Amino acid sequence: MKTSGFRIFFMTGAWMVLAFLLLPILVVIPVSLTDTSYIGLPKESLSLQHYVAYFQDPRWLSATWTSIWIGLVVAVCATALGTAFAIGCWFLSNRASTIARWILITPILVPPVVQSLGFYRFWVTLGLIDTHVGVILAHTLLALPYVSISVFAALANLDPRIPQAARSLGASVWQTVRSVVLPAAMPGMVTGGIFAFIVSFDEIVGVLFITVRNVSTLPKKIWEGIQENIDPTIASVATMLVLLTLVATAVVIWRGREGAK
Repeated sequence: MKTSGFRIFFMTGAWMVLAFLLLPILVVIPVSLTDTSYIGLPKESLSLQHYVAYFQDPRWLSATWTSIWIGLVVAVCATALGTAFAIGCWFLSNRASTIARWILITPILVPPVVQSLGFYRFWVTLGLIDTHVGVILAHTLLALPYVSISVFAALANLDPRIPQAARSLGASVWQTVRSVVLPAAMPGMVTGGIFAFIVSFDEIVGVLFITVRNVSTLPKKIWEGIQENIDPTIASVATMLVLLTLVATAVVIWRGREGAK
């Protein structure tokens, strides 16, 4: 009886925490279907007018496309750089590589406002303010820690003696990396690339600091919509992002189960 009581207590607590996390997200779904011109629950009937407004507004579509292609470029750049860094530190495995790893995760520890202020001052000097290149560079620096951590975790399962054996059998450093290390690091690279895309797609503080008019990402467009007027189209965008996230999560889980079989 005592064990059963503890189980009920912890299960109830778990469901309460889950509801606390999900309900504020799910509430945007009925808001996105409102028949009013302001954010609120539907009054008389459900309406798709704000979804139609999103797809008919070139500003929303342009901001969405900008976030997507910048996120993809950042994912590629951060994955390449983060993987190279992680493999180099894994091969060295000394005190210097450990210090370098700690330095690389600094962007996770520093408050976003401080990072953005640093980007702004440095980007002004380089002439990268309000440019796509400036946004890509900033997002790549922010995403690098996530890639390197993911690749480090993947390489933790690789026995160091295996690359040593490949080298002793005559394989060059590049052949060893390509044939032995990269396959072991691939799961971490994929995971890190996904995280890098998400970091870039969702980032808003840095974009507000280093862009003005020429670059408009989806988070910036949402922010501007909140500042100018509370447009229900924002709820429509949020709903689509939530649904895409759920679909992507389901696909990843399904592929993981299929791979386990």
